Amino acid sequence: MLRKMSPYRELERSIGYRFRNRTLLETALLHRSFRFEHPHHNVDNQRLEFLGDAILGMATAAYLYRAYTDKLEGEMTSLRSRVTSGKALAATARTIGLGAFLKMGKGEERSGGRERPSNLADALEAVIGAAWVDGGHRAMDKLFKTLFQPQIASLSGNVLEGNPKGQLQELTQSRWKASPRYRLMGTEGPPHEAMFEVEVELPDKQTFMGRARSKQAAEAASARVALDVIAKPAP
Repeated sequence: MLRKMSPYRELERSIGYRFRNRTLLETALLHRSFRFEHPHHNVDNQRLEFLGDAILGMATAAYLYRAYTDKLEGEMTSLRSRVTSGKALAATARTIGLGAFLKMGKGEERSGGRERPSNLADALEAVIGAAWVDGGHRAMDKLFKTLFQPQIASLSGNVLEGNPKGQLQELTQSRWKASPRYRLMGTEGPPHEAMFEVEVELPDKQTFMGRARSKQAAEAASARVALDVIAKPAP
């Protein structure tokens, strides 16, 4: 007699881990909107998501510490963020087709919930949490090796690319053993079109200004200006 294949077998192959207790995996894929529409269901994936977020952060930090002995704290922090941010997790979830396995309410599905980045990122964290509960370190090692190590290898060559604040932090730490300081100098325009002006002060007291539509973007702009000046090789 042929045994019926689990509907999650394809997903298990994609993440590199086969669950012993598939109820955990089913729970990890249960969006809260399904529970709201089906009162007899009293669980969803939020608790597993909470656990998975912590487990992934720990696993990534431990791997970076062991594998990249030449990288400084700022580089490892930036690399960890690029792998574990919500945007990155959603992209990873898409590569394994995670959205197709989600169980959600009809309203959420009609509004594009299967492709919503926050849903995908949360579900992937929940799957990680479920794997940890199911198989501990062994399960996480398998999943991490399959999903995240290849990403880290592809990113590690230029870990701070596209992150001017991170680049400036590394440069000032290397040159002065100190960090740059950012100050909001003012804003212009109405609230919905405000322009922020931020000054960055380097440890040697040089200052550079940046302007943008958000405080964070203005900080990045000021860091980019500083890098353009101080990172140029001497003539």
